Amino acid sequence: MLETSKELFERAKQSIPGGVNSPARAFNSVGGSPVFMEKAEGSILTDVDGKEYIDYVGSWGPMILGHAYEPVIEAVQETAAKSTSFGAPTELEVKMAELVKRMVPGVDKIRMVNSGTEACMSAIRVARGYTGRDKVIKFQGNYHGHGDSFLINAGSGALTLGTPSSPGVTEGTANDTLTADYNDLNSVKQLLNEFEDEVAAIIVEPVAGNMGCIPPQKGFLSGLRELCNGHDVVLIFDEVMTGFRVAQGGAQQRYGVTADLVTYGKIIGAGLPVGAFGGKEEIMQVVSPDGPVYQAGTLSGNPLAMIAGYTLLSELHENPVHYDELEEKTTYLYTGLSEVFTDYDVPVHLNRVGSMLGFFFTEEEVVNFETANTTDQELFKAFFHAMLKNGIYLPPSPFESLFLANSLTKEMLDQTLDAAGASIEQALNKI
Repeated sequence: MLETSKELFERAKQSIPGGVNSPARAFNSVGGSPVFMEKAEGSILTDVDGKEYIDYVGSWGPMILGHAYEPVIEAVQETAAKSTSFGAPTELEVKMAELVKRMVPGVDKIRMVNSGTEACMSAIRVARGYTGRDKVIKFQGNYHGHGDSFLINAGSGALTLGTPSSPGVTEGTANDTLTADYNDLNSVKQLLNEFEDEVAAIIVEPVAGNMGCIPPQKGFLSGLRELCNGHDVVLIFDEVMTGFRVAQGGAQQRYGVTADLVTYGKIIGAGLPVGAFGGKEEIMQVVSPDGPVYQAGTLSGNPLAMIAGYTLLSELHENPVHYDELEEKTTYLYTGLSEVFTDYDVPVHLNRVGSMLGFFFTEEEVVNFETANTTDQELFKAFFHAMLKNGIYLPPSPFESLFLANSLTKEMLDQTLDAAGASIEQALNKI
């Protein structure tokens, strides 16, 4: 007899911490137990109980053309028959690197790794090795994976040295991480002035996706570029979410700002485990074996991830109309949700960049971590579970972006809006 999601979750907790292999999959933020999936096609997920959902998670971003995209599946199957890994170079790695260089401004060389976390950890090490400095500036509410340097709280003010936000992160590591406020250039200037000639890099999500979708305000990214130029600091764009999604060339292309280093994950492997970091030749030349900054990985550039990513990115590169269609569909959903929440007199702030979308149950304009936290979390919990019951799969957290796929049809979008109306009414009645 097939096991239900609840049964599988109870079973999983006996062998896996928390019953999940990533906290983002847990339902801690919304309550209840996670849904276990069986299969997916296009924008439809099917769980182990046989229930179908319209998907707005998309494996947290990479399924930009939908699940089980046929050209990717066929390419992976054909490649797997030749072996899943060689531990030696392949032509696929070269073709992938060349394709990324054609699509992304400012990338002279790129190194493949195995996750977005690994890409961000490596980029920080490269920036430190290149500059000979130790400190890094990150932003409150930005997430760059679970590397020690990134699991740091801001403390009581922008100039406060970081403190570990996870056991296992040392005070020494925390002292080298400085935290500024997203969309606030003055907080960055203060840190650069206070720690003159000590800062190696500024790392930023050009569009924040880990406190909900929050776009950069006008002049923020270009201001960071100017500050980095003036202080000889390496500017790192974490495009694990935005890369190849908000535009062919990612946020760099969309906002016309070129970073020194850029990191990728998720979409660059079409959903297979993969990551990458790349950038200017003069910086990337310090990476081993060309330079002294060591970085390695047995499965880096493995053939399955490379062919999956190459197939997906080639389609996006050759047919940029996908981006126009995604903009139209996301705008349609954005406008429709605004109307639904207005009809029920629910305070809401919606943000959208390309095919990323976020909504916050608050009257505040959401521009940073502080304003994101004004959202009504209890209302979100009730709304999430009502939407789930009504066949819509949203990220199980009020602080995550929705990711739309081009496999969404107008009928699916209309079904989502109908479900949103029913769900917000149910949520309001519940709380």
